[in-house]
Amino acid sequence: MQTDTAIYAEGLGKAYRSHTALHGIDLAVPAGSVLGVLGPNGAGKTTTVRILATLLEPTSGRAFVAGHDVVRQSREVRRRIGLAGQYAAVDEMLTGRENMVLLGRLLRLGKRGSAHRAAQLLDRFGLTEAADRPVSTYSGGMRRRLDLATCVIGEPEVLFLDEPTTGLDPSSRVILWDIVRSLVAEGVTLLLTTQYLEEADQLADRIAVIDSGRVIAEGTPDALKRNVGGERLEVTVARPEMLADAAAALAMLGLGNEPAVDHTESRVSVQLRRGLDDVAVAVAALRDKGVTTIDFELHKPSLDDVFFDLTQRDRSAAAPALAPAYQGAQR
Repeated sequence: MQTDTAIYAEGLGKAYRSHTALHGIDLAVPAGSVLGVLGPNGAGKTTTVRILATLLEPTSGRAFVAGHDVVRQSREVRRRIGLAGQYAAVDEMLTGRENMVLLGRLLRLGKRGSAHRAAQLLDRFGLTEAADRPVSTYSGGMRRRLDLATCVIGEPEVLFLDEPTTGLDPSSRVILWDIVRSLVAEGVTLLLTTQYLEEADQLADRIAVIDSGRVIAEGTPDALKRNVGGERLEVTVARPEMLADAAAALAMLGLGNEPAVDHTESRVSVQLRRGLDDVAVAVAALRDKGVTTIDFELHKPSLDDVFFDLTQRDRSAAAPALAPAYQGAQR
């Protein structure tokens, strides 16, 4: 493991009696960067985080966080990390300030040090006005901010956020994104699991897609989008009877795959290879066919496209292996 790698996992596996959750996860996260981990429900994201945060022991492989082995040096790892799970882990009977001070005392910051650190973080996370109210009166976004504030009271080197904005309104989500960016700017390394693809696109330097306990793709958001394919041209015609001519015009151009026709939306879409140059050619071809259009739209690949393409491809690849067992069950 390189010294500038804050999180490293090699062949990480986790098996239970009834199933295997992880099948050899490999990860490497440079210090001061953000890794976004995407995957469907049950893919193994939370299991991976729990192992890296020393809450579970792997059954195979090895992992290091902040330079320490998560199994043999778990205490050293815990001193250097913060963890925010899927649900805010704060005491609703206490005030926000009391939650912060209590944790500071547990971390041995002392009475004065805990009070100072609590005031500092409550201000930074926009919670000063609500600091002396019971947490039970907080909104979901405020609880999440308080939860994140408690995670960084010990100034961790590495922060694990497991679906931190689930259930939050768009405004609260953006506020939390800004807080995360500021922490990373200060040198904190972040591993973020999320089901919001826009969130990963906004925050992550690199993305790992996990499905069925395996990393099926890893790279920068832009690189993953390029792998899905180039831009697509979506043409909406004025009348449904023009769809056939529109599809024929675009098919003759040889721009890529066969055009896809959406009869419900009166739309034809086709993948481009040369961007705007192809658009100019398409306009001329449609005009020659007498097709009247009401909308032209260039659609760039998104992380949604990446996610669906990769997970569907992964399931297709696994289908032959599952077929014999399925056939036997049918008998």
